[in-house]
Amino acid sequence: MPVTNKKPNSRQVFGVQILTNSHPEIKKIRLQTGHPSIHGNKFWKSTYLLMDYLKEFPPEKIKRKNGKKLRVLEIGCGWGVGGIFCAKQFSAELTALDADPVVFPYLQYHAQINGVDASTWRSRYEQVKKQDLDKFDIVVAADICFWDEMTKPLYNLVRRANSVGTRVVITDPGRQPFRDMAEKCVGKLGATYETWSVPHPCNASGFVVDYDPNYQA
Repeated sequence: MPVTNKKPNSRQVFGVQILTNSHPEIKKIRLQTGHPSIHGNKFWKSTYLLMDYLKEFPPEKIKRKNGKKLRVLEIGCGWGVGGIFCAKQFSAELTALDADPVVFPYLQYHAQINGVDASTWRSRYEQVKKQDLDKFDIVVAADICFWDEMTKPLYNLVRRANSVGTRVVITDPGRQPFRDMAEKCVGKLGATYETWSVPHPCNASGFVVDYDPNYQA
């Protein structure tokens, strides 16, 4: 279970400080940049599942492509908490991708208060090519498959990651588009797909799909 310390407008979970929408700095960023679109307006609870799952099945065991620092790509990053966790927990080099650049100030502020660096990349995840994925050891995401039209593009990204040997871990509360995508990853790629929960004080539950093309049982 994570150690969670609550302070006004802030909480510490899995070693990562996460601010709430009512925190003065978040309000300041919102006033300066406006509201993010595509649901990047807050921290989403499936990130708790992602962090807990990665603690249980860490990417440190990956054979790193460059033999050096673990390289993480968080797609649909929003505030980037999942990627920031990887940067802190695994000393990873983080790239955070989102279609909406308005989320990046929120991400960068969270990276700053957590003492890590993050590069940003404005793009839709369906535009990420094989040669792009080959630059990373693992792709992570939480709460990014919420419309039916996202199912096929996200599956195709996992398939492209497979072709270059990049692991993909995605969590979700269990929306039908995500479940359809995950089941396709299981049936066609042999991915792992299971329920996952993080009890009080996080009170988060849902599903995780993990596709590691380098894993051997």
